[in-house]
Amino acid sequence: MDFKKIIDYFKQMTKNFNYILILQIIPILFVSSMLIKEMNPNLFHKQMLYYVASGIVFIIAAYIPWKYVLWLFAPFAYIVNILLLLAVEVAGKSILGAKRWLVLPGGFSMQPSEFMKLSVLLFLAFLIAKRPPPEKGYGFLEFIILSMIILIPSYLIFKEPDLGTTLLLVLAAYGTLYIVGINWKVVTTIIVFLAFVVPFAYNFLLKPYQKKRINDFLGKPSYQVQQALIAIGSGGIEGKSKDEATQTQLKFLPVSTTDFIFAYLGERHGFKGMVIVIVLYILLIIHLLVISHIYSDDYRTVVISSGLAFLFFVYMGVNIYMVIGLAPVVGAPLPMFSHGGTSFIIFAFLFGILENLISFKAYKHYNSDTKIGMINKES
Repeated sequence: MDFKKIIDYFKQMTKNFNYILILQIIPILFVSSMLIKEMNPNLFHKQMLYYVASGIVFIIAAYIPWKYVLWLFAPFAYIVNILLLLAVEVAGKSILGAKRWLVLPGGFSMQPSEFMKLSVLLFLAFLIAKRPPPEKGYGFLEFIILSMIILIPSYLIFKEPDLGTTLLLVLAAYGTLYIVGINWKVVTTIIVFLAFVVPFAYNFLLKPYQKKRINDFLGKPSYQVQQALIAIGSGGIEGKSKDEATQTQLKFLPVSTTDFIFAYLGERHGFKGMVIVIVLYILLIIHLLVISHIYSDDYRTVVISSGLAFLFFVYMGVNIYMVIGLAPVVGAPLPMFSHGGTSFIIFAFLFGILENLISFKAYKHYNSDTKIGMINKES
């Protein structure tokens, strides 16, 4: 084992990281942690542990040579996650009528549907890099094959039932396929197909509680949304001090550290605070899409960067619209902002993979330049 080459690999990879991406994430984490600390100091300490765990996961993922191991890891992770989703159906833990969790030894629980976002993106990256789209985009046959990768786990998640995660996974995955390249005939067919299928799905596929959420959205807002709107409205333009943020401090606002944390942001820091956080997300999403354009010749990078962009866009959009009453209430946390460990770890892993793919191209160029320089010296 040549330790000099290993050290050189780590040095060159670190040197070529996209540090702007990391700098863009830090203020989002900072604002989130300060809000959680104000609401629940115990959860804040737990959140710090999640940050540490996510940092370790990011570092590990950032130095794995994904170009050489993706062919093995992506199919393996996808199959394992499918098996875990099937295990949930057989032996999953049911909470409030939904069977979404597996109980692990030691009393810990995991939600396989959360990891499916990672598995689907990695498997798509592997397949698309192996067979890139033609000039006019993927036709019907290729689109159907890639769709099966998305729809099989989506169906299993929908059956739990978990409509929110299903829709978020489907939207993010198909958004990524659109960026990669889909023939216009396929896109037109999908739009026409959805126009016929959506009414049928509402009448025959949705559970009663899911229909109720949609009806609440179209009619009178639910209790959660009412309290969220009161919190945001009371915050005004500038926001309130911690002691005056009564909606959250007196526990009127439900799940204020997770799905409805954006409402506390509005109560605490007002309209200005909400706009700043939204702008931070928009700049991050734009940067990720720019990366997918810059590295358009490397479909692994295109899929991971555009996939991350769509995950942020869909989760952020659905969460904020849900909180302000413009979308039905679903289990959609604000990405890398709401309290929770699994989501942080998944996003950290994806960002680590993206950093590796970006810096690996520069590392290969560095190696080839070094070899050419040595040949010139010898001659």
